[in-house]
Amino acid sequence: MQNDAHNLIVILGATATGKTKLATHLAYEINGEIISADSRQIYKDMNIGTGKDLCEYIVNNKQIPYHLIDIKPAGYKYNLYEYNTHFTAAYNTIINNNHFPIMCGGTGLYIESVLKGYRMIEVPVNTQLREQLKDYNIEQLKNILQNYKTLHNKTDLDTTKRAIRAIEIAQYYKTHPQQNNEQYPKLKPLVVGIMIDVQKRRDAITKRLHERLKNGMIEEVQQLLTTIEPENLLYYGLEYKYITLFLTKKITYEQMFLSLETAIHRFAKRQMTWFRGMERRGIHIEWLDYELSINEKVETIKKMLKKMH
Repeated sequence: MQNDAHNLIVILGATATGKTKLATHLAYEINGEIISADSRQIYKDMNIGTGKDLCEYIVNNKQIPYHLIDIKPAGYKYNLYEYNTHFTAAYNTIINNNHFPIMCGGTGLYIESVLKGYRMIEVPVNTQLREQLKDYNIEQLKNILQNYKTLHNKTDLDTTKRAIRAIEIAQYYKTHPQQNNEQYPKLKPLVVGIMIDVQKRRDAITKRLHERLKNGMIEEVQQLLTTIEPENLLYYGLEYKYITLFLTKKITYEQMFLSLETAIHRFAKRQMTWFRGMERRGIHIEWLDYELSINEKVETIKKMLKKMH
């Protein structure tokens, strides 16, 4: 490692702010490898809609190694426990390669769980509990869940099935305190965020949406629908939700574009709200101006790395 002060760099920010490009150019400079912190890039064959931008992992003819991209088939339901396990394995591999780990992405829950060192435990199915709750409606399930925890994660209440699983997990954690996992790496992270003006972010999102539609995003979803049921694709939200609705003739192209554009703007706003929350919860983020050139951003991070804390 180049520096005793930090053993992980995190690059975060809202969607369409150029995180991947910055991470790969930084990796080129400091002999780094990327660990994705994106909840949808783990899926194979979901490329354009998730913004994998794999071409950006080649910098000056050098392939930058990456982890936690294309590791599960589309249609699979990935979870936070798996992410923490896979992150730890990827981190240890990179350290053993004598390279620098760079975590890059916009899924705040994944990033915060790693930085806070959550000791996740795999929660088994509770058949008895599921049987007991099977006839409850979403409002009743919400009331039960509220007895266990504050409801930050709204997706817990998307369906009765997810709400029951959330109760199952909450109940298990209450009766089985989280175990300490000695294998979890002791991190000294440098967390860098990309700060962009709201209007510029909106413009970047709209421009990128036009580009992705032009580059085959509808065809990508069409191909996925040959092997995955529409309702399973709707689960992934945003591009996959609205393009599926368009392809199954539930909405027009115009409705699809406008709904999707609005949904991505809201998603970006929620991402920034989460990152601000991380700061309030004690995680220090060094913010870089989106307008800086890639070289300026890379040089600024390299200087931060050299500072001893």
